[in-house]
Amino acid sequence: MQEKSAFFKYKLTVCVLGFILRNMKILNRYFTRQLIAIFIMLLLVLTGLAWMMQIMSMMKFLLNYGVELTSFLGLTILMVPFIMSIIIPFVTFIAVIFVYNKLISDNEITVMAASGLSPRQIAGPALILATVLMVLHFVLNLWIVPQTQAMFYSTQWNLRYGLAHMKLQESAFTQITDGLVVYVDKVSGHDLSQVMLSDMRDADAPVTIFAEKGKLVSTARGLSIVMTNGSLQAAGDTLTTGTFDSFDMDLNVADKEDETSFRVRRIPTSDLIKYVLNADTEKQHQMVLAELSSRFLGPIMNLILAALCATILLRSSLLRRRASFAPAVAVAAMAVVMSMYMSTSNMIGSVSEFALLVGVVLAVLGAILFILCKK
Repeated sequence: MQEKSAFFKYKLTVCVLGFILRNMKILNRYFTRQLIAIFIMLLLVLTGLAWMMQIMSMMKFLLNYGVELTSFLGLTILMVPFIMSIIIPFVTFIAVIFVYNKLISDNEITVMAASGLSPRQIAGPALILATVLMVLHFVLNLWIVPQTQAMFYSTQWNLRYGLAHMKLQESAFTQITDGLVVYVDKVSGHDLSQVMLSDMRDADAPVTIFAEKGKLVSTARGLSIVMTNGSLQAAGDTLTTGTFDSFDMDLNVADKEDETSFRVRRIPTSDLIKYVLNADTEKQHQMVLAELSSRFLGPIMNLILAALCATILLRSSLLRRRASFAPAVAVAAMAVVMSMYMSTSNMIGSVSEFALLVGVVLAVLGAILFILCKK
C-alpha cells in the first residue's frame, strides 16, 4: 500500500508539473503577444510624433534653401533610427507597466501566484522581450545610427550647399547669397553659357566677371563656378581689369568640415573607440566617452527598466493594499534611474570613470534581478 501511495503521489506530481509547464507556455505566449502589440503600437506612435517635431524644427531649412519636398522628407527620415534609439527603453518600460498592471487589476497575476508561479516566471516574457530589444538596440546604436547620422549630415550639407541646391534660371539674375548675383544666358545641367557674376560680398573690393562658358562643380568649400574665356574687373584702392582662360570662383564659403564639425553621432563605433586615446581636446574626449556610454549602456537600460517595472509591480501585487500605488512607484523609480544614468554618462571625464559607470549599471541590473528572483 505504501508503494502504491508513493507511486500515486509521484504520478500526481508529474501530472501537476506537466499541467503547469503546458500552461506556462500558454501564459508566456499570452504575455508576449500583449507586450509585443503594445510595444509596436507605442513605438510607432512616439516615433511618428518625434519625427513630426523634427520636420517642424527643420521647416526653415525647407523654406530658406528651396529644397524639394521629397528630398526634405528623405533627409528627416534619416533621423528616425536615432529617434528610435532614444525612445526604445521608455517604450519598453511603458509596455511592461501597461500589460502587467492590467493583469494585476484583473487579478490574473494573483491567480498565477496562487497556482505556484514565482515572480521570476511571471516576469519571464517581459525579461525575454527586453533582452531581444537590448540586442536589437545594440545593433541600432553600434552600426545603424552612426551610418544614418553620417548620411544625414552629408545630405544636409549637399542640399544646403551642393549641386542639388543650385538652380540657376536662364536669362535671369539669380542671387546666390547676400552680395553675390549670377546671370546665365543658357543652362544645360551643370554647364552654363554667357555668364555674368557680380560679387559684392566685400564692399571694399567688388568683383565683376564675364565669361563665355561656365560649369558648376562641388568642392569641400561648397559650390564653385569654373569659368572659361572671360574677363575680370576688380575695384578697390585701384581698378584692376584682365582676361583669363580659366577662373574658379567660390559661390559660398561654407566649409564642409566646419559645417559638420566634430559630431560624435556620425562617427563609426570602431573609430570612436580610437578617439578615446587620440581626442584633440578635453571637450572632445568627454563627448566621445558620453557617446560611447550611450551606445554601449543605453541598450542595457531596456532590461533594467523592464526588470525594475516587473519587480515593483509583481512584488507589490502580493501586498494588496499597496498594489494600487505600484505603477506610480515604478514610474518614479524609472525617472530616478534614467535621470541618474543620463546625467552621470554626460559627466564622464576619463576611461576609469566610464569603466566605473559600466560596473554600476551592471550591478544595478544584477540587484534588480536578484530581488525579482528571490523567493
